[in-house]
Amino acid sequence: MSVNLQKGQKVDLTKSNSGLKAIIVGLGWDEAPRGFSLFSKRQDIDCDASAILINGATGKLNGAIDVVYYGQLMHRSGAIRHCGDNLTGVGDGDDEQIIVELTKVPAEYSKIVFVVTIYQARERKQHFGMIKNAFIRIVDADTGKELCKYNLSENYEGKTAMVFGEVYRYNGEWKFGAIGEPTNDNGISDMAARFQ
Repeated sequence: MSVNLQKGQKVDLTKSNSGLKAIIVGLGWDEAPRGFSLFSKRQDIDCDASAILINGATGKLNGAIDVVYYGQLMHRSGAIRHCGDNLTGVGDGDDEQIIVELTKVPAEYSKIVFVVTIYQARERKQHFGMIKNAFIRIVDADTGKELCKYNLSENYEGKTAMVFGEVYRYNGEWKFGAIGEPTNDNGISDMAARFQ
């Protein structure tokens, strides 16, 4: 049975799911209804999910090589793979997925942070206040069973990026933490810089 998390909550992944080797991190969102205007051209909101690998020794991102996103779909270790860019967020279920093979994540990494940025947010004058039903969920990649889900329910008016959650090692086990921290970063480069 899936666990519904609140902001700040943590849950064991491997300890309570013996044999868990790989997870699908599903991220989703919908565009909030907007008023109709004859004078403005409506643009789809293109949200981009990314995974940022944090070095356990330094507590920081080593560099761009450790960011998995629409421009670099596979981590050099082969342990993390982005399944592709969804340009609109239209449709039910996950809009973007990132697969993490937990048993293959190199020992030097202590955590993987999952973030979502809005493509050209400032240029397009778009923000997370224009998005609803945002969530992150963790699924057992082998069985398809949802292990936990975190629905982001606060008002994120004016915020252009979001730290959704993190998968991290603790005492030899993998855990998930629900974060839900909005930022004003403009794109994945800005977002990644805050972890360096």
